[in-house]
Amino acid sequence: MPGVMVSLQRGFEQMGALRTAATLARLNQRKGFDCPGCAWPEEHDGRKLVEFCENGVKAVAEEATKRTVTPEFFARHSVAELSAKPEYWLSQQGRLTHPMVLRPGDDHYRPISWDSAYRLIVEQLNALADPDQAVFYTSGRTSNEAAFCYQLLVRCFGTNNLPDCANMCHESSGSALTESIGIGKGSVSIDDVERADLIVIAGQNPGTNHPRMLSVLQKAKANGAKIIAVNPLPEAGLLRFKDPQKVNGLVGQGIPIADEFVQIRIGGDMALFAGLGRLLLEADDRALGTVIDQAFVDAHCAGFDEYRRRRLEIDFDTVYAASGIERSQLERVAAMLMASQRTVVCWAMGLTQQPHAVATIGEIANLLLLRGMIGKPGAGVCPVRGHSNVQGDRTMGIWEKMPEQFLASLDREFGITSPREHGYNTVAAIRAMRDRRATVFMGMGGNFASATPDTAVTAAALRSCALTVQISTKLNRSHLVHGNTALILPTLGRTDRDIRGGRKQVVSVEDSMSMVHLSRGSLHPPSDQLRSEVEIICQLARRLLGVAHPVPWERFAADYDAIRDAIAAVVPGCTDYNRKVRQPDGFQLPHPPRDAREFRTSTGRANFAINPLQWVPVPPGRLVLQTLRSHDQYNTTIYGLDDRYRGVKGGRRVVFINPADIESLGLTAGQRVDLVSEWTDADQRLQERRAEDFLVVAYSTPVGNAAAYYPEANALVPLDHTAAKSNTPASKAITIRVEPAMVAAVAANAELTSWDT
Repeated sequence: MPGVMVSLQRGFEQMGALRTAATLARLNQRKGFDCPGCAWPEEHDGRKLVEFCENGVKAVAEEATKRTVTPEFFARHSVAELSAKPEYWLSQQGRLTHPMVLRPGDDHYRPISWDSAYRLIVEQLNALADPDQAVFYTSGRTSNEAAFCYQLLVRCFGTNNLPDCANMCHESSGSALTESIGIGKGSVSIDDVERADLIVIAGQNPGTNHPRMLSVLQKAKANGAKIIAVNPLPEAGLLRFKDPQKVNGLVGQGIPIADEFVQIRIGGDMALFAGLGRLLLEADDRALGTVIDQAFVDAHCAGFDEYRRRRLEIDFDTVYAASGIERSQLERVAAMLMASQRTVVCWAMGLTQQPHAVATIGEIANLLLLRGMIGKPGAGVCPVRGHSNVQGDRTMGIWEKMPEQFLASLDREFGITSPREHGYNTVAAIRAMRDRRATVFMGMGGNFASATPDTAVTAAALRSCALTVQISTKLNRSHLVHGNTALILPTLGRTDRDIRGGRKQVVSVEDSMSMVHLSRGSLHPPSDQLRSEVEIICQLARRLLGVAHPVPWERFAADYDAIRDAIAAVVPGCTDYNRKVRQPDGFQLPHPPRDAREFRTSTGRANFAINPLQWVPVPPGRLVLQTLRSHDQYNTTIYGLDDRYRGVKGGRRVVFINPADIESLGLTAGQRVDLVSEWTDADQRLQERRAEDFLVVAYSTPVGNAAAYYPEANALVPLDHTAAKSNTPASKAITIRVEPAMVAAVAANAELTSWDT
């Protein structure tokens, strides 16, 4: 009930009653628009009138707000004044209405015409000695059509510098799954999740990050499924779910979702899954052929013998120490895996942002391969994407190292020559800007300065640029951490009506389960100066590349069907795109392992991952910190200063610590402290980062572990502290020491009114 009331309150405050009703009635509906929040798919059968969650309402209210940030706003507030404001205050100011420029020496953003803005960007790009000196970032909010045009523009310009938000979240999933099964996407559908016997949810908090997932889990439980939650923190949604769409969901104690809660130590997930692998192998040795799906392994897998040898050598005492769980629980979980005929494993950034994330996800794939759970109804891998179209961006070519097949197809379709040298991912892009090997930054959506690690280093890197360009719907920190010259280009959101060539245009997106469907905005934009992302890209391309360029940029800008025809010709699985995407629920992209147990790997088979056991030890007198979201935020967008699920009210600079650690470190609950991260650099020198003034909150974390919200704690994540192979910032495994605060309380803590765990 509090979730329902909070949703209505946020909607009414930002949009008003009538606009709220009109907007929410179209949210996630077949003739409506896709939620700008998470990438959890819609159910095809029995889609409800209310097909959204609390966080979805907050995301829509932020975008469809009646509040506006006009040129007069920027005239009243200097950049220095805005820079002192917290992220929450910035996000509450409303929609951007006009293109703005900050020139060298100016202290206020000033209006600029679209033509002048394009001319400024073209001049800066053409002045570069090499196209690789420019960086083109993308957020997962971008549509498929905009993403396809953006990567095409960038490659026509001559670089593959296409970092995106996936580099910071599920890049580890893509790396691990591509090695294991030949495709970096999940292999399950909503129907598979509902039909599963066993669902493992590791490193993910559906109650906050993907709340609509809880109703699917509830259906699975009604069908007899067991659910295992693996997480360092007890998460409210998995322990007790009250469905607000049902009368009995608004009263009583709710339904327990998780049948088994495995409170894993941070970084101990690989040890858990490796230990389970040994138990399954041993059980099959005792009763040959009853546990391992030997027919599947023999027909479809490579590396099983080496995997078997290595896992049978694992020391269980190491597994218990690394994971923090007892043998009895490990055996219970193993028994549940052995009893299940249809197993789905879901995970999110709790796993992907560890130093050994790729190896950990490889161990998950190993368990499923042992049991023949790939390419089987009701079973498979399910990385749950956190942003609405981050998976679609990658499908459309937003990647710094797209395969040759894609680039060759792009070249044939347009008569161009795409660069082949791999570009910068997000971490590499920050290094390049820091070292002045890149001097122009363009961001399409997102909040790069707040989303990235090593806050001070990233800020200095952006400020060293000659030009920064932000294509945005709302004011955020990245507009204030700027280059020598800075542009803000206001764009349409998902909820906005997009009229081009006298016709209402629609866009398409891809969800976490490879379903591609249309999204149709219907609201009148807050200003006639807003442009769609597609139009911004195409108009910039025409000016940058010239009117004789072979890509039909003007036609693309006027008719998005033309873009989709090009997508159909270039992107694998998108043949007849315009027709298929207009089906009631769109269409599902092909997935060879799911569809035909076909594994397009280096061996032509599904590969067992062979890696030494890795975990994150806790040094004496130190804690291992993970960063996470509060319940009142989505990625870097802060909706409010409360975390209802964790009992925090009125502030965000809190650190959750086990009571035993509070005592052993000589701290007290409610004390203000500084957090100092420690790591050893490539030259074996001890390095530090400091984040000041956090409130100690006693919480049920594993002993030796702690948690704090991002982006406030991003300052503690060193730029070079990344996952092996994927280069994803390892924000879930930061060694810290805790010291008494050295400075007076900052505003965010001064506002914190209470906590109640």
